[in-house]
Amino acid sequence: MMEIEVLPHVGLGPFRIGMTFDEAMAAVPEWGAVKHSPAGERPPGKYVVAHEQFKFEVVLIFRENETLNSVEAWRFRDEDADVRITLEGTDIFRTPKRRLRQHLEEQGHPLDYDGIGFDAVPDLKLILANASSYEYPKDPKTGAPLYYDYALVSDQIYP
Repeated sequence: MMEIEVLPHVGLGPFRIGMTFDEAMAAVPEWGAVKHSPAGERPPGKYVVAHEQFKFEVVLIFRENETLNSVEAWRFRDEDADVRITLEGTDIFRTPKRRLRQHLEEQGHPLDYDGIGFDAVPDLKLILANASSYEYPKDPKTGAPLYYDYALVSDQIYP
């Protein structure tokens, strides 16, 4: 089993906010390979790292000074994948959204709901969302996705 911790204010897995481009690229091989990068191959820009075994992606976002400022995680596509992406011990991609929201609020983390599916947790500099078009499990009553499929940890979530 692979377990990846979302670390608010820090990063995700081996990718740390503030690390240099070269440090981040050195950590990529244990995850898979960069499958997309901006023209020129150096920051600024987004670098999509595909984890082939578990069918999920991590996006590394760099500023002009070549430091990592945000990491996005996209939910795995294989429901049987032996991977957990956790926040404070809770699997963010397998815990129903309502239960995860409740858990975060009970832990003292207020959420900002934007009405279009991007839920911000400002004190953690974290955004959770349903942002993909992939057909994940849905609530049989409402037809809405049961789980989040996207998480962003960043050095800032508001301008």
